[in-house]
Amino acid sequence: MKIAFDGKRFFNNTSGLGNYSRDLIRILGSYVPENEYVLFNEKRSQKGKDILKMANVSFVETSKGTMARQLKMGKDAQRINADIFHGLSGELPLKWTDKPIKKIVTIHDLIFLRFPQYYSFFDRKIHFWKFKKAAEQADLIIAISEQTRRDIIQFLKVPEEKIRVVYQGCHHAFKENQTEEFLNSIKEKYNLPERFILNVGTIEARKNLLNIVHAINGTEIPLVVIGKKTKYFKKIQKFLSKNKLENQVQFLENVSMDELAAIYKLANIFVYPSFFEGFGIPVIEALFSETPVITSNVSCLPEAGGNDSVYIDPYNFEDIKAKILFLWNNESERNRRAEKSLKFVQKFSDKNIAENLQAVYQELMSK
Repeated sequence: MKIAFDGKRFFNNTSGLGNYSRDLIRILGSYVPENEYVLFNEKRSQKGKDILKMANVSFVETSKGTMARQLKMGKDAQRINADIFHGLSGELPLKWTDKPIKKIVTIHDLIFLRFPQYYSFFDRKIHFWKFKKAAEQADLIIAISEQTRRDIIQFLKVPEEKIRVVYQGCHHAFKENQTEEFLNSIKEKYNLPERFILNVGTIEARKNLLNIVHAINGTEIPLVVIGKKTKYFKKIQKFLSKNKLENQVQFLENVSMDELAAIYKLANIFVYPSFFEGFGIPVIEALFSETPVITSNVSCLPEAGGNDSVYIDPYNFEDIKAKILFLWNNESERNRRAEKSLKFVQKFSDKNIAENLQAVYQELMSK
């Protein structure tokens, strides 16, 4: 099969949708080498350059013009005789020729409909129109979790039989065994505490960092936070200042993937009390790193965390505090959960994801 992809996120996004796009192409290129994978975009970038070196992965520049991604990319894919066009971020091109081509779109989440307060009116309207249009055009839809599948049925009114769930994985750096020397060098570089709990993700209201700092107030447990700051960060700063917690919480940005993987391994506990996620890749990253997880008992997070993560009510910081103290003070329980969770998280291995994606593509071609 020749499969064309909308490469915008692959080339332009550093995290989130960019990581999903690059991982998906890397995994397919490695585990399903018989297919040909073609990335379309207005231009290539340094992101994913190693993936583009794979023999079965190539780049094609989208035809020039206004709204080229929407109006030209689909026709360009048909012109090179692609069998399938895969939109990786909830969108498909608007214009096509009569030439046969199967269409598939990945929808990650519909958070803008569940939590409209986090989005502007204009963004909500644009997102809804794009997702609804893509869902109507697509021959099949990939949802990245059962939660997202349910949301697509509920909010976009898509028939259940049109949706397939294919989970995400995570970057291979989290599955590698770094040397003790490298781990120590990262610990020294960032001046990390001897023991600490970790939180990773954009510092925004939905990720709920404020309730983590509420939870560690009155304890001496160090917290390391890695993520891009938004205006919500001011709320965190205000609470830390008021409660004299500035020295207990350390913020890091612009950490490389290998360094991030090392910090996960150095952490004693990973805490992720998000109010809602489409999938929650940081949970998977932590489990592959053999770091026990405390996460929310809502949305898709139990799907990602499995039976041996610890679940909390994200709205109740006293519950978060109790669960943190429970694991912090019990090394054998941390080890037990980490060991069992490592077995569980293999369901999100590259090989499984590749097989599931290829099965969807084959099903699509047989229709």
